[in-house]
Amino acid sequence: MKKNIGVIGAGIGGLSTAARLAAQGHKVKLWERTESAGGKMNQIIKNGYRFDTGPSLLTMLFVIEKLFKDCGRNVNDYLSFEPINPLCRYNWTDGTVFDCSANLQQTLGQIAAFAPEDCEEYVKFLGYAADLYQKTADTFIMNPLQTIKDLKNLKKSDVFKIDAFPTVSTRVDRCFKSEYLRQVFKRFATYNGSSPYLAPATINVIAYVELCLGAYYVKGGLYKIAEALERLCLELGVEITYNADITRITTKEKTVSGLELADGSTHKADAVFSNSDATFTYAKLLDADVIKSKKRSRFTDIEPSCSGFVMLLGVRKTFPQLKHHNIFFGRDYEKEFAEIFQRKVLPEDPTIYIANTSYSDAGHAPEGCSNLFILINAPYLTDKVVWTEELSRDYGDLIIKKLEKFGLENLQEFIEVREHISPQEFYDRYRSNRGSIYGTSSNHQFSAFMRPRNKSPYLDGLYLVGGSTHPGGGIPLAMLSADHAVTIFNRNQKP
Repeated sequence: MKKNIGVIGAGIGGLSTAARLAAQGHKVKLWERTESAGGKMNQIIKNGYRFDTGPSLLTMLFVIEKLFKDCGRNVNDYLSFEPINPLCRYNWTDGTVFDCSANLQQTLGQIAAFAPEDCEEYVKFLGYAADLYQKTADTFIMNPLQTIKDLKNLKKSDVFKIDAFPTVSTRVDRCFKSEYLRQVFKRFATYNGSSPYLAPATINVIAYVELCLGAYYVKGGLYKIAEALERLCLELGVEITYNADITRITTKEKTVSGLELADGSTHKADAVFSNSDATFTYAKLLDADVIKSKKRSRFTDIEPSCSGFVMLLGVRKTFPQLKHHNIFFGRDYEKEFAEIFQRKVLPEDPTIYIANTSYSDAGHAPEGCSNLFILINAPYLTDKVVWTEELSRDYGDLIIKKLEKFGLENLQEFIEVREHISPQEFYDRYRSNRGSIYGTSSNHQFSAFMRPRNKSPYLDGLYLVGGSTHPGGGIPLAMLSADHAVTIFNRNQKP
């Protein structure tokens, strides 16, 4: 029986959900409070420079391929994928440079130059990470985990073999002697906004996903993914309304009945799929009497991932030392994460990530110029850091000076375009939990597997998707959240 479905939010999770449901014949309406699709995946074009403002790397390509196939389409008719090589260029203050490649022999040749004692350990670590993936992919990541039936294929012995008890840092330090490689592999915890000194070693699976399964760039920019999903939705008959703010999910006797917008209009729905942050959905979109305060506090007390400070620079110069993806490490990694997660202040000597898409896509900057997307991990919003335009400017100046010391000579002098996105702006625009950009943190042993579920246990007809829900943040996992939610929805339909 076909249903009337309401979807809140045109982020990757919401678009993927709407497309899947429409492909199954349901009548789907999607409301987005901003003016464009994509959520945190967006773009800015200014003075001939083009910037992605969200994700800059695509992994687990098979996930997006499956999404389009399930909707009766071929993803290659919508998007062009290009493998990245090197995957990333790592830079240290002592001048050491490491180009990490998906080609194992190329990478080992690089490691032999600065950490020969760890060449064999690098190969062993990839095997260890591959084993983690084998034990977690089908039973956790690709699994809805909604009911006990979802665990029927879980090997109980595997639960104790996913390395959940040591931290990422502890395991990495045991495996590598080189401080360089220790820092490289601890960085992967930041892919879901967590600290390598707190997150369980299970998170080392991320290294396998990037280094062994492959990492890709989308020709034209990562925002092309959002545009492709929007096009797919429209082709399948999804009705999308932008600049439409959902203020309330209406209910009747513990069952979802529809949606109410800021303009006072209401819309009936047999089910609602929320791509808003799970905390915002439970705390702000449901009436206070729908869920008891004790249960509601489970979501308001969720520890967010870290946030980020983003700076977009259009520079009238190219830098030969920059590849597509670049990391410039701070001197004291442990102190940096203590500042972010324990003290909740801005790191004094932060690690800097730069995506330079003009390296691969010349059209993203005028000839002889560079478009630099710069990301610094920052604490989620508290009263310890109050973001103002002045703070963004001052912190941005600190980052620019640090990059100049790394060899990006006269960077400040050649800047033509400069934009900032602070944690406060992430909160204001996307209503993410305290300005987080990766959803929920994984700073506890099993927190990665205890994210808010894709079907609400408190209301019939309410489903949750996106990076704040199971299985996690990032493009492929947000798409998988949609797959899980729709799978559960179909299970619940009466014949």
